Amino acid sequence: MAKGKFDFAIDRGGTFTDVFARLPDGREKVLKLLSHDPQNYQDAPTEGIRRVLEEETGLAFPREQPVDTSLIGWIRMGTTVATNALLERRGERTALLVTKGFKDLLHIGTQARPKLFDLEVAVPEVLYEEVIEVDERVVLRQDGCQLPRKEPNTGDSLEVWREVDMQRVEEDLRGVLSRGITSLAVLLLHSYTWSDHEKAVGSLARKLGFTQVSLSSEVMPMVRVVPRGYTVCADAYLTPKIRQYLEGFTSGFRDGLKDVSVLFMQSDGGLTPMEQFCGSRAVLSGPAGGVVGYAVTSYDPAQKKPVIGFDMGGTSTDVSRYAGQFEHVFEAATAGVTLQAPQLDINTVAAGGGSRLFFRSGMFVVGPESAGAHPGPACYRKGGPLTVTDANLALGRLLPAFFPRIFGPGEDQPLSSDDTMKCFRQLTQEINDFHSTTDGSRDLADGSEPEMSVEEVAMGFIRVANEAMCRPIRALTQAKGHDTSQHVLACFGGAGGQHACAIARALGMKTVFIHKYSGVLSAYGLALADVVEEVQEPCSLQYCPGSFSELDRRVEQLTQRCTETLRGRGFSGSDITTEVFLHLRYQKTDCALMVTAAGYPGNSQSCRSGDFCSAFTERYRKEFGFTISDRPIMVDDIRVRGSGKSGIKSVTHTKRGLDVPKATTVETVTTKCYFEDGYLETSVYLCEDLPCDHSISGPAIIIDKNSTILVEPSCVAQLTEGGDVCISVGSDPYCLLGTELNTVQLSIFSHRFMSIAEQMGRVLQRTSISTNIKERLDFSCAVFGPDGGQLKRWRKKSLGRNTIEEGDVILSNHPCAGGSHLPDLTVITPVFRRGVSGPVFFVASRGHHADIGGITPGSMPPHSTSLQQEGAVFTSFKLVTAGVFQEEAVTEALMAPAQYPDCSGTRNLHDNLSDLRAQVAANQRGSALVGELIDSYGLAVVQAYMGHIQSNAELAVRDMLKDFARRRRQKTGSLDVEAEDFMDDGTPIRLRVQVNEKEGSAVFDFTGTGTEVWGNCNAPRAITFSALIYCLRCMVGQDIPLNQGCLAPIRVIIPDGSILQPSQDAAVVGGNVLTSQRVVDVIFRAFEVCAASQGCMNNVTFGSEGSGYYETVAGGAGAGPEWNGRSGVHSHMTNTRITDPEILEKRYPVVLEQFSLRPNSGGAGKHRGGDGVIRKLLFRNKVVLSILTERRSTRPYGLHGGESGASGLNLLHRADGRVLNLGAKTTVNLEPGDVFCLYTPGGGGYGEKDERAAGNGAPVKKRRRFSETFSERGSVFEYRMAQEGV
Repeated sequence: MAKGKFDFAIDRGGTFTDVFARLPDGREKVLKLLSHDPQNYQDAPTEGIRRVLEEETGLAFPREQPVDTSLIGWIRMGTTVATNALLERRGERTALLVTKGFKDLLHIGTQARPKLFDLEVAVPEVLYEEVIEVDERVVLRQDGCQLPRKEPNTGDSLEVWREVDMQRVEEDLRGVLSRGITSLAVLLLHSYTWSDHEKAVGSLARKLGFTQVSLSSEVMPMVRVVPRGYTVCADAYLTPKIRQYLEGFTSGFRDGLKDVSVLFMQSDGGLTPMEQFCGSRAVLSGPAGGVVGYAVTSYDPAQKKPVIGFDMGGTSTDVSRYAGQFEHVFEAATAGVTLQAPQLDINTVAAGGGSRLFFRSGMFVVGPESAGAHPGPACYRKGGPLTVTDANLALGRLLPAFFPRIFGPGEDQPLSSDDTMKCFRQLTQEINDFHSTTDGSRDLADGSEPEMSVEEVAMGFIRVANEAMCRPIRALTQAKGHDTSQHVLACFGGAGGQHACAIARALGMKTVFIHKYSGVLSAYGLALADVVEEVQEPCSLQYCPGSFSELDRRVEQLTQRCTETLRGRGFSGSDITTEVFLHLRYQKTDCALMVTAAGYPGNSQSCRSGDFCSAFTERYRKEFGFTISDRPIMVDDIRVRGSGKSGIKSVTHTKRGLDVPKATTVETVTTKCYFEDGYLETSVYLCEDLPCDHSISGPAIIIDKNSTILVEPSCVAQLTEGGDVCISVGSDPYCLLGTELNTVQLSIFSHRFMSIAEQMGRVLQRTSISTNIKERLDFSCAVFGPDGGQLKRWRKKSLGRNTIEEGDVILSNHPCAGGSHLPDLTVITPVFRRGVSGPVFFVASRGHHADIGGITPGSMPPHSTSLQQEGAVFTSFKLVTAGVFQEEAVTEALMAPAQYPDCSGTRNLHDNLSDLRAQVAANQRGSALVGELIDSYGLAVVQAYMGHIQSNAELAVRDMLKDFARRRRQKTGSLDVEAEDFMDDGTPIRLRVQVNEKEGSAVFDFTGTGTEVWGNCNAPRAITFSALIYCLRCMVGQDIPLNQGCLAPIRVIIPDGSILQPSQDAAVVGGNVLTSQRVVDVIFRAFEVCAASQGCMNNVTFGSEGSGYYETVAGGAGAGPEWNGRSGVHSHMTNTRITDPEILEKRYPVVLEQFSLRPNSGGAGKHRGGDGVIRKLLFRNKVVLSILTERRSTRPYGLHGGESGASGLNLLHRADGRVLNLGAKTTVNLEPGDVFCLYTPGGGGYGEKDERAAGNGAPVKKRRRFSETFSERGSVFEYRMAQEGV
């Protein structure tokens, strides 16, 4: 701090602006004010600075005059300006300039839809208004490429196939400028490694008058064009808005803050000068300050006990982890936009103080909807809904007397307990009425459940909210092999103190730490942070002695750039530190880790910067449980992070006070607070009245200026010397719970069972080795009751009279035993309990193995006619016997297909065995977690709640069927519906549904469906059930646990010998990926839910002796009664992501010439069907191409007058000029220069098109803004979305 000057750290949030000020005499001052109060001031940070200066100096600083800066040393800020502009789509008008053939690339993105069961695919719109395609092309040079060179080589690894036509680009740019667009994002393929074309275009654009030009090669030079494209668009879209805000901010100070150091927090937790602050690195500017704050104040370098940051605000909760180093991710989505930039791994979940409370189909639900600031919770006196804040108020955990009188229409009244209790009484009556009905209580022995009190209902919602917040913390820690219980919970934010003890106890944590500035910790963190400069460049070297000199040279260059930049900002050499990172992965894998060599000094067998090989292998083993010692390590990127030490030190000021805590001066010393044991006398203390080192036993409430801290029973709070609160959390007493249905516990058990499945998935991902499971996340994990649930078919078909004992694990994939297709191997582990005969639960994991033998590589042949041609078959194979993995026997079984004509055994035995071991390990983890749950609640209770959860899903489906029947009866008088559709070979899929309105049940009768086919489009019975349960879940329309209870009200009739119930040895690989989609189309057609989507997964496989590749490709989604179908997206029974174009071209002998939407392929109608896509692949070597597709002769139907979508088309353009129609299913040998052109089907339209309305500009129904739906974010969310989507 400059002598005699004031320093300010300010966090400008969406609702409040927090100010931390360091005064000239060393004292500290904090201030909180509204971010928007135009009647009193124009800018909140400026007003905060003005108030502090005026109060502390006694001088006048009039609002209408620029603030005198002579007393200001520095200003540091974090802001949500960029985040809000992104959420509300209020950025700068922007154009995108992109390589020809890829104008729709960012619309298609990964081709995955964000929510699996939402038929209206709601995806945020792209950030640009116009697209300019540039006819240029750079490709990576491949040594084995058999195509002639197009142009002289420009380097060791690149070829320029087409130069930029600058004259045409200039014409296009002038046209964009003439339409008032002055911000440009430039995205050319492979510019991450060769940027000349982007720089030439950027230079031209600036000369023409574009005020913002963002080049992807400068914003983030990392491979993968799709996330790099989103990032450069965000930069062009947001940076002008940030610049506008900064101009407005500086105008409030004399001389525009010319001689004042002004720094802004970036998403990576480092500060940067105001003029360097840009849009792509600003979206986590606010939350990042809080992470720095708790990291510096809560982590003890001596004890090295890791810390979980828990920031609970009004709308959401942010969770992060710190263990001596900031944990960064380099790709994460915010407001639906994936940003490829260094950012702290902050995981946001939709559970905050303003999260709304619902009772749906017998379950307590918290969020994701939020009451927002207006109207806010019910207690705000503005007619708002019940929220978590209201639940705390109803339980006596919030005391209105200690809140400012800022509520109500006039913003001059206290919090209203009356409004809260009135709403809770209404909700409690609704819940009790539900319990009193036959449907709501049919699981209970006596047919009734004791009525719940208002307090029990409020407490139930608190417990459900707590469990929702525990799930991401478990995932964040256990995903990387950490024990959740061995962490400190650092709590900050306005609402966190009321939940911290309960969260910590549920996770087994023993300590909660709440800093004295917890209410303004993001601002305080800004004062503690350092200035950071990062530089990064791509690399394609192998990490080996032959590359060390080149790596050392490049590291030295980047380090020098970092250091010079920081010196230019006024830092001396002693204040500058640099850290080197290498982005490393094993060859032929996608799982790269950004690794530092801290703790691994360099030696004769390493780079000078450190022993990165040892650092990488140790971290890989920690996170994934193994290493791949026989594979080379590749360097994808080199990164240097430089820090200029500039933050203030976190000084502990000894707090002096009374010898004993004095009860507050309110009318009573204690208040009544409701806990699990009912109302308890609870002491109330003001934090400022408490001396250091004094212990307070719970229950107690400690009230700070900006937060309320609840010390629960069995917990002890102690004030530290610095005035912080440290709470020792007591153990949770044994939970006495009966087997009868308790709707609160129903919601909690739902979270717990899903958490078990998630943790199983994390273990499977960590310990597997194949790309399919580890990186594409093509697997699923589940817990089943003692009857086996959906495993019943396996038990009946496979076990027979054989016994299964503890220590046994079963492997199965046969369709007659519930399998889908052979590459999906299911590993089943029984869970035993001492004293109980037979399994008490089952846990299972299913993973897609890349190859298990058969007639073609990949085990997905387009022309198989028998099951044996598709690979190894397991009905009930004991993979583990008495705890011993049967490697020899399973190897023999995997190689067995070689005995059949033209077939091979598995072509990747090593990966098969490794992944099977990983599945066993995942099951073992699931078994242990089920055991822990039983230890806590008892076997009978856990089994009972497994049944209750299934009954809840059944209830939701029955309610949906009753509602459908009522509407159907009123409309037509009939409760029977039927539909028919056809496969491309003419095979019909027929369905008749009879609905029982009284029972809420239905019979699904597929009689009349075509016979088993000579080919592989036969669908095992399990496929039909999967399609049916998917459709039911979509039609329910609310978030219910997906389980077999959905099928309880359903009777299914499938004729033997049909395509939906083929013979035991029928080929089925196409049934899983094609026929399943047609079953969905038929069900939705019968219920008139929506028009048909593309009805195909567009399976494409190519390969040769040395490599193989498989992808599924997007198409058009069907339109519905209130929505247009989404274009270029996967639908229904698949949601796999597609390989990024740059990765595809880097690893395989192919050039992607075009990947764009197929115009007008969606069916017309009142609501238009989505368009399919065009995907053109130019092959550089000889390969074998296999395609397995549908909807090439039949078209996706329209509904209620809407037109059908276009059928698909598979064309082959031979290098000699011939054009061939390949049909729907084939295998063909390709030569270098051949181009495969895939035209995928469009979705059907919905409703008759009203030409008059279209011509007269008829009003369009208002669509919900993206910002009105809360969006989660972070690595945990990204993992869950990717895993749920396959």
